[in-house]
Amino acid sequence: MIIDGIGLPGQLKLQQAAVVVVGAGGLGCPALQYLAAAGIGRIGVIDHDVVELSNLQRQTLHTESRLGTPKAESAASALKEISSRLCVDAITEALVPTNARALLNPYDVILDCTDNPATRYLLSDTAVLLGKPLISGAAQRFDGQLCTYNLGPEGPCYRCLFPKPPSPRATPTCEETGIVGAVTGVIGSLQALEAIKIIVGLQDGQPSLLIYSALGTPPFRSVKLRKRRATCPACGTEGQKVGTIEDIDYVQFCGGDRPDWETLGLQPGTAESRVTANELRDVMACKSVRILDVRPKTEFGICHLPWSIHVPLQDIVANPAEYLSDPETYVVCRLGNDSQIAAEALRSVQRDPTFVIKDLVGGLRAWSRDVDSHFPVY
Repeated sequence: MIIDGIGLPGQLKLQQAAVVVVGAGGLGCPALQYLAAAGIGRIGVIDHDVVELSNLQRQTLHTESRLGTPKAESAASALKEISSRLCVDAITEALVPTNARALLNPYDVILDCTDNPATRYLLSDTAVLLGKPLISGAAQRFDGQLCTYNLGPEGPCYRCLFPKPPSPRATPTCEETGIVGAVTGVIGSLQALEAIKIIVGLQDGQPSLLIYSALGTPPFRSVKLRKRRATCPACGTEGQKVGTIEDIDYVQFCGGDRPDWETLGLQPGTAESRVTANELRDVMACKSVRILDVRPKTEFGICHLPWSIHVPLQDIVANPAEYLSDPETYVVCRLGNDSQIAAEALRSVQRDPTFVIKDLVGGLRAWSRDVDSHFPVY
């Protein structure tokens, strides 16, 4: 309250404001924590997932004692411990086109702390419809970005910047790529700060994209964004509009559900190229075969089958003939994705039709589940 530009009037604005955070995960937790501590009067938390042990590395509002608890309820409990006067709406249902307008309408500012394109487009379209600013964050590995959409009368929306969604195969999750927990803390805290600036009137209204790299020097750089595209189907003034939100299938618009690689690996016709964990166990029990592990060196160092040979995927793809020296070769990776690429590269240079080259369906995750429950899962 003693800061010029905020003062008592600004603190009262925060008390009277309502902010909704969609996603109580790595980005949502620090954002929620700082919004509650700043004195926001009403906070909505929308998340249909539950707390898992692997979340705790970055989702700092949750604890081991609340494993299995809906994330929205876990976050609400933590926020009430920060401020007993805070009004928290814990919403444990998934945000979908049929409920987005009703769930988001009561709030002044929307924070997008999700991790999938379909929800990002839904949130952006709904924010445009409701005339509310949308503060969107994203983070993976060592990197993150922050952007406020639909800011003022000329601020672009998410569709303005990304009119075509990426393929589901090209958008890996944090589970697949990994992430430094503190990176989500940086981006989530910045999302909370942007909300505070908008509420108290300190946001300059200039749309920009902030890019963060923990390993960069300097770690931050800002990209000035263009104004709204006149032809944008969501916020533009020309051309065809997206239509009624409730009638849009955002998952299909973004290319469908993420591939279930393990299910795809068990489709008819894959017997000649793939092997299940149980089948690989049986093969190894009766004869000596070559096992190539194509994960990165870091992951191989965490855990590996004691008889496997480490060969990074890029090495096999660059020179597959060098690694085609055994009449029976099985390729493994973490989830069964990269192993398919490596096995196909080996088969592309195979000259002896008696050679067997297969990869493990579901990867080492399936091996841990179906063969050796003590094999580490990460």
